[in-house]
Amino acid sequence: MRGLIFDWDGVFNNGVKGAGLASTYSEADSMGTNMLRYGLWLSNNSLPITAIITGETNNSARFLAEREHFNAIYQASGNKRKVIQEVSKKYGLATKNLVCIFDDINDLGMASVCGIRIMVRQRSAPLLQNFVVEEGLVDYMTAAESGEQAVRETSEMLLGLMGSFDVVVRSRMAMDERYQKYFKERQAITTIFN
Repeated sequence: MRGLIFDWDGVFNNGVKGAGLASTYSEADSMGTNMLRYGLWLSNNSLPITAIITGETNNSARFLAEREHFNAIYQASGNKRKVIQEVSKKYGLATKNLVCIFDDINDLGMASVCGIRIMVRQRSAPLLQNFVVEEGLVDYMTAAESGEQAVRETSEMLLGLMGSFDVVVRSRMAMDERYQKYFKERQAITTIFN
């Protein structure tokens, strides 16, 4: 895992929209992304590329990406698979080294080319869930549904599979030298808005 790609609506929130309403995010999900990035930094000795790819323009997504020093946010992206190819080329990463967290049909193009595909569950879409399983487009489906902190679940699950959850939590809790070095590197990233 060298890169983390997040959809926005339906992944960080329940996807509800309306005139003048902004979709939001949970601090639990934000902490999850930070701990996963730290775990990957410990494992790979470098920060993973982290990006949001969304079909909409959303100030909350932009705020989170900038606050957490993600590498990029791609907004109003109609062809997410094309954006994945751009990310891969720009950062010199094979798509097989990207983890994609998604929730719906418009995300399947990008999920189809990523190495690890995690789908946020929606009870309202049982046929879609069957489809992604039958087509081999998902490696893990969250227990949490959209709006229920599925990003946090995903982050903890991946850290657990890496065998680094306890190390990451203890290091962050102590704010030790390793965590401070990681955090300094993370804070040096300037988010690119596309």
